[in-house]
This record gives sequence, C-alpha cells and structure tokens, in this order.
Amino acid sequence: MTHIPLDYETMRLVWWALLGILLIGFAIMDGYDLGVGTLLPFVARTDEERRILINLVGPTWEGNQVWLILGGGAIFAAWPALYAASFSGFYLAMIAILAALILRPVGFKFRGKVKDPRWRETWDWALFVGGFVPALIAGVAVGNVLLGVPFGLDATLRPSYSGNFFGLLSPFALLAGLVSVGMCVAQGAGVIAARCDGPVAARARRYGATAALLTAALFALGGLWVAFGLEGYVVTSVQDVAAPSNPLAKTVAREAGAWVANYGRHPWMLIAPALGLSGSLAGFVGLRLGLKVPTILATSAAIFGIISTAGLSLFPFLLPSSSAPDASLTVWDASSSHLTLFVMLIATAVFLPLILLYTTWVYRVMRGPVTGASIGRNPNAY
Repeated sequence: MTHIPLDYETMRLVWWALLGILLIGFAIMDGYDLGVGTLLPFVARTDEERRILINLVGPTWEGNQVWLILGGGAIFAAWPALYAASFSGFYLAMIAILAALILRPVGFKFRGKVKDPRWRETWDWALFVGGFVPALIAGVAVGNVLLGVPFGLDATLRPSYSGNFFGLLSPFALLAGLVSVGMCVAQGAGVIAARCDGPVAARARRYGATAALLTAALFALGGLWVAFGLEGYVVTSVQDVAAPSNPLAKTVAREAGAWVANYGRHPWMLIAPALGLSGSLAGFVGLRLGLKVPTILATSAAIFGIISTAGLSLFPFLLPSSSAPDASLTVWDASSSHLTLFVMLIATAVFLPLILLYTTWVYRVMRGPVTGASIGRNPNAY
C-alpha cells in the first residue's frame, strides 16, 4: 500500500478521531432536540407554549439525525468488528432507542390533528419519551463500554454475546446514563432560553441550570468511580499497529485504574475532563445569568469534553470484553483494510464539509425567536 499517502497506523488514528467527532456532532446537534423533548412537559404548561417548543426543533431535527446516520455508517465501514459486536450485543437497547426516536416525528405530525387536550397531552409525553429514552440509553451504553461487554470471538472472528438487556442496567451504567440526560437537558434548555421568551424561557433557565449542575456533579462522581472503583483493561502483549486486523492476536488483562493511565502518560488529555466539568459549570452560570450564545457554547463544550473523556480514557480500546478480555477490540485490530479507510477518508473529505455548510445554512435561515406570534403567522407550524 505504498501508494496510499497515510500509513495504516495514521489512518486508523484518523478514523478513531473521526468517529469521535461524529459522535460529538450528534450529541451536540441532536442532543438539544433530545433535551427539548425531555423538558417539554415541564417547561411548557399550555398548549401554545408546547407548540412553541415543538416548532423550535421541528424544522431542524431531521437534519440533526444525519450525524447519527454518519456515526453508524462510520462504525459499519471503518470498524466492522466493532459494528458486529456492539450492534448485536446492544440490539435490544438500540431497538429501544429507535422506537423512542420514532415517537418524535409521529408526535410532531399527529399531535395537532385532534384538538382534544387528552390527545395532545398523550403525544406530549410521547415526545418526552422520544427525548429522554435515547439520551439515557446512549449514556448507559457508554457506561457499559467502560465496564466491559460480555462478548467473545470464535476462531473465524464471529462475535457471540452472552449478556442481556437488564444486565446493562448496572449502577455505574445508569450513572453514565444520567450524565448523558443531564448534558442533553442543559443543551436543550440553553437553546430554549436563547430563542424563546417569557415563562417558557424562564422555566428553561431554571430546569437547565439544575441539569447543568447535576451534570457536573455526576460527571465528577463518575470520574472518581472510574479512577478508584472500576477495573479497566490494558494490552499486555506487543501490538503491531500496522498489521491486518485480528483481535485475537494479543493478550489483555483487567487492571484497577487502567482507564486513568492515559492521563499520566499524556497529561494534555486532562483538557477533556476539565472541559467537561468547567463547561457544565459555565452552562449553569450562563443559564442563571440569562446569557444566550455563551450558554450554548458552554453546554456544547461540556458535551465535547465529556465524550472526549470517555474516548481518551478507553484508548486504544474500542470495545473491551468482560468475558473474554483477549477478544477486546482496539483501534489497532478492529478496523477495515488500509485501502478501505483511505477511500472512505476521501469520501468524508468531500461530503462532511457539504453537510457542515448545509447545516450552517439551515440554522441561519431558521434563526430568530420562536414565539406564539411567530407560529401563529406560519401556516406550516406544528
């Protein structure tokens, strides 16, 4: 593969970073949709107030889903072993996420078809489920990755999963799920407070400030749990970072404090947890003071820091195995071929900027406050 400009090791690192960027993009862009859905029954009390929040996310939520599709596509094409093991192991959890996400477009479309308050109240709670459940389960999934997932590989590298859905709901995984919910709610509250006014904005600032503070506290608690109460994983054999992918060509051991070892070897990585904590606290301050753009930037920085912390702590692991540690998937042994990664990188270099430009254009067109008067003037409003 001498004709490929980047060597295999670098290409794998690039795609590890791109996977993180896509997941962070999804959490920031669609995270505010999930946060608004979670806040809907609490921040908006009247039918008009709830229509305001629905029309806040209605024009852009479908575009935000592109980040989820890109993330799933990147896992499928760049990390096929990760795709096979995680999508089969977390199958029921992913079905629950997809079922909850389906409630969002259905709720948007059906809520206004009948003027009965009970009908609309039912769909309002369906939209709450469509926001809360995906945020919670996504965080639970990350928590389980840090704990290790019970899967193995046979001689032909076919994965087999030995866990069950309820086994995913351990205390640490639920803590990670609550961190995910908290950061999405804070993000959603920041957007509501910036683009709405009156009682809706005031309640959003109050709920969002509480969520941001809880996110900081739970994130700090999770960090202490990882450092002092959780076993991590460490590769105990030499890995050839440029060899063809074979997860079984290494040995792995469980070790207390392994997930914080990277921060000792590379102190610059401490920027990630510091950003997660300081961004959440800055979001709390911004919401309390009624700041608009600075609050959204702070909560977005918190999401960036929290997700980056998980990725940097795990590196080079992508999916450690609790039942067969030697079968754990790492950046160096779970990727597609060198040529596949290169071809995909070219496609990403073309299409990712187009997606960013399109997203920027859409948000520019849809900018401005969303109020009762504005949706009253819009015949296409939900």
